[in-house]
Amino acid sequence: MKVSYYPGCALHGTAREYDESTKAVGTILGVELGELPDWNCCGASSAHVTDPSLAHNLVARNLAIAEKEGRDLLVPCAACYSRFKAGEREMEEGTHRLNFRILNLLEFLVEDGLLERMKGMIKRPLNGLKIVSYYGCLLVRPPKVTGAKKYENPEEMDRLLGLLGAEAIPWSYKTDCCGGSLVLTRTDIVRQLTRKLIDKALEAGAEAIAVACPLCHSNLDTRQEEISREAGQDYRIPILYITELIGLSLGHPDTGKWFRRHFVDPGELLASKGLV
Repeated sequence: MKVSYYPGCALHGTAREYDESTKAVGTILGVELGELPDWNCCGASSAHVTDPSLAHNLVARNLAIAEKEGRDLLVPCAACYSRFKAGEREMEEGTHRLNFRILNLLEFLVEDGLLERMKGMIKRPLNGLKIVSYYGCLLVRPPKVTGAKKYENPEEMDRLLGLLGAEAIPWSYKTDCCGGSLVLTRTDIVRQLTRKLIDKALEAGAEAIAVACPLCHSNLDTRQEEISREAGQDYRIPILYITELIGLSLGHPDTGKWFRRHFVDPGELLASKGLV
């Protein structure tokens, strides 16, 4: 099985562990990820605000390359996925329909028959690990663009966690905003939003938060030291990419390398569960 793969800028930079773990999981599951040749930045998260024409053209060029490849396109970054789906909608309004599907990581893993394959390959069940799934805004909204059916209460990541043996804890903040678009301009708002999410995850009994977006991961992982200073209490909840958890459960040897890049080290928690 082969699909086209658009990593985007973040996965080649600050979110390399997301890129590496996505590729690693693909290899284990027998999926060849063919990176789009000569891809360019999609324009998230500023071009669509400052120059709509530039934003359209950046996405259109990538989609044209993907159309030549002729395979479904996997876009693991939620911000990139949002821009690609918006570009697809604009093209459809102009009567052009793409000959491939644009898939985020969760759609790809859940909808393309990979769950059963994954189920038979688990080497290290995540038993006893209590996690909340955090989807953020852009994987599901706006639903007219993403096509998400359960945009208030998505379940794909919860299903994946359950399959891996973890306890997917229900909570009401799966799709609340973390402030990704304000990360440089209004850090005060970002801290308020991320603290609320972390507080609600802890109140629900979570020991970690699973994500599938590099912007969400960055906000929730890197802001905890600042939040701790402001709040006068220690926030140290690990933020884990869903692909890192899958890789860990499927026995991939490089998980330690991925985890060492995190601001909040998940090693102590995972060791307490006998997972590392």
